Amino acid sequence: MRGAVVKNGRFSRLSLLCGVSGLACLMAYGFAPTPAAAQVPDSLTSNIPSDAQMLLESDTLVYDNDSQTVTAVGGVQIDYAGNRLVAQRVEYDRKTQRLIASGSVEIVHSDGTKVHSEHIDITDDFADGFTNALRVETVDKTYFAAESAERMGGVLTTFHNGVYTACEPCEDKPDKPAIWRVKSQKIIWNSQKKTIRFQNSNFEFFGMPIAYLPVFEIADPTVKRKSGFLFPSISYKSELGVGVGIPYYFALSPTYDLTVKGNYYSKQGFLGEAEWRQRFNNGQYSVKIAGIRQQDPEAFVSGTRYTENSGAQGDLNKFRGMMGTQGQFAINSRWDFGWNVLLQTDKNFSRTYGIDNYEQYAHRSEVYLTGLNDRNYFDLRGMKFQIQEDILDSDVTNARNDKQAWVLPSFDYAYIPDTSLAGGQLSFNVNARALSRSRIDEAFKTPYVPASGVQRVRGIEGESGRLTAEAEWKRSFITDGGMVFTPLLAFQADGNYLNASSTSLTEIDKMAGTSTTADMRSSFFRSMATLGLEWRWPILFSATASSHVLEPTAQLFVRPNEDYVGGLSVPNEDAQSFVFDASTLFERDKFSGYDRIEGGTRANLGFRYVGTFDSGWTTNAMFGQSYHLNGENSFAVPDLVNVGADSGLESDRSDYVGLVGLSGPSGISASLSGRFDEQTWEVRRSEVKLGYNGGPLALSARYAFIQAQPDYGFTEDRHEVAFGGSAQFAENWRVFGSGTYDLEKNVMVNNGIGFGYADECFTYLMTYSQTRDRINKEVSQSIGFNITFRTLGDFGSATSNFVQ
Repeated sequence: MRGAVVKNGRFSRLSLLCGVSGLACLMAYGFAPTPAAAQVPDSLTSNIPSDAQMLLESDTLVYDNDSQTVTAVGGVQIDYAGNRLVAQRVEYDRKTQRLIASGSVEIVHSDGTKVHSEHIDITDDFADGFTNALRVETVDKTYFAAESAERMGGVLTTFHNGVYTACEPCEDKPDKPAIWRVKSQKIIWNSQKKTIRFQNSNFEFFGMPIAYLPVFEIADPTVKRKSGFLFPSISYKSELGVGVGIPYYFALSPTYDLTVKGNYYSKQGFLGEAEWRQRFNNGQYSVKIAGIRQQDPEAFVSGTRYTENSGAQGDLNKFRGMMGTQGQFAINSRWDFGWNVLLQTDKNFSRTYGIDNYEQYAHRSEVYLTGLNDRNYFDLRGMKFQIQEDILDSDVTNARNDKQAWVLPSFDYAYIPDTSLAGGQLSFNVNARALSRSRIDEAFKTPYVPASGVQRVRGIEGESGRLTAEAEWKRSFITDGGMVFTPLLAFQADGNYLNASSTSLTEIDKMAGTSTTADMRSSFFRSMATLGLEWRWPILFSATASSHVLEPTAQLFVRPNEDYVGGLSVPNEDAQSFVFDASTLFERDKFSGYDRIEGGTRANLGFRYVGTFDSGWTTNAMFGQSYHLNGENSFAVPDLVNVGADSGLESDRSDYVGLVGLSGPSGISASLSGRFDEQTWEVRRSEVKLGYNGGPLALSARYAFIQAQPDYGFTEDRHEVAFGGSAQFAENWRVFGSGTYDLEKNVMVNNGIGFGYADECFTYLMTYSQTRDRINKEVSQSIGFNITFRTLGDFGSATSNFVQ
């Protein structure tokens, strides 16, 4: 009987029992301990549509009224609601109410999970049953097998001599042991308690037993969160020794949990950690605490060997700890509110002990409110940078943490109207900041020259604030010849206030060599109007196998002088970083922040080039120069940080800047950029990058040179070479490494090497790295490794932060 569609009658009921019973076996016996396993039988039957039809196919269908059995023999296939049962023989006994399927039994669930067995015997209410030679393959490629299995009372399913793995069997050698697997004498699944218990188990690695586990229990795969021990971690650090951490997870609710972790370090003792997490419909937050009473504080450098307020001869810093909290909430589709706050007993506890999410060298504690909608952007935040350094605050030359300001608040707003104005685009920007600093941030020459005195004041002790508003309009016109003219109008105004301490005023006078603080105002107003015009002429050149676009560009910006330029009366907090290169050549205002405003009339001339070849190669280039035409040159006069000194813009004719790059289809890339003296063409600044990324091999190298900038704080040239690479071999193995070498100081700043293995079910990573101080060349070493077994978890430590 082939292709019979059954809808009604006793035959329909018997066929239904065959199909659903087979699927029940799939759920009962195919419930492997993996997160992606299927649902329980009750869920299965309740999800079957009431009007679902069943298709039964077999070579022979036998009705035996005397024995009250129905038997399908030969090529039996039952399809029902997207599920399929295939066997050589299926028999249903009405007297015992049992279903027996035998002969290469295969059950394929609608989600793709497959169950294979030679014999399945189960009651039609799915409460009790037995099967032998069971194999299960779930949809997420996890595998389970057992010599036999039985189900009792509809609750307990026992697997005898079972094996579990997430490694796909080898197609060529299916009997070859998996990379890892768990072999257990008995596995008991409790569908009521939602647990799976392994008894007398061996964990095998490449077929070799490496760990005996008498008893262990994991959560039922249908349970996403369950209390219990997590995988341990291990680490090594010079000052801490070998560290072992064991976390325990408390699943207190579907919306909140608690994780506690005990860490023991061979040199420093016990470190305790706890983290509380809670999730809501519109966001989440977490709170973490950690603390230790150190056994050997003298293992650290002076910055953390003593308590923060005791100086070099104070009490040893034994107790150290932290509390941190992070959160983010969506007020609505446009607005977000959040925070990231770190409190600790000293300035680098979290970095020293690698507290997750708080170990950054420069951690930014902040509370923020942001909004984004179409062409509007809003950002309001209060923040403070925390520098996790190994330096005492009394070391005024090198210590930075105590000099960081509180920013209360920082505000940014940007708006671009939807409608044009006079055919052009109008944009608005608003920026505000209010700072409070308890200690002057004074900078000395680098390297430090004793008795050289303060050279720059990066931050004034006291309070300061600024409110800036800026508007810009521009419109592009294209001529018949392809020239693009873009006139521009811009206006910026700001109000400032300053309350500097007497210490700051004294240091500023020392830096200037004369009394200049008399000009320092407690409040002042500035404005800047700009009239600009940009001309571009993109010219396309086409050849047989390539196309090229050359775009000469000229800009002219006419504006008055910068207010209060040429004195030390205006603090510069947000425009201290300054680099003049090809990327900033065509900027209207080349300062990086709002505290400085570029003034005077200036022209920028240069060209851009892009080439594309049919072979897959591309090239690009840019070159140009800037000219100060009239008024006061904002880059030629000092401020409190000498931001324009030795920048290449301090003369009427700037240095030349340019870059050239190319990339090929085989993964080769290269670029060269630089700044060159406008008279002698001497290299002032340069960077060379080389890279290759093709197939199993990836390589990168970078050389950077910056000529000495004495007035900007750097009395020596800076040369640095960085390199990195990785190579994959034997399909699953790779080796990688990276390093940075300071050519001026003759010191390897950092270097590391590692190797790893990865396949579909197992990854292993081993790293070793070193970091060295550029001045005293002290070495810090770090060893890390990580082993991950898919579906089970990972074990090891955080890896080093070099290129992989």
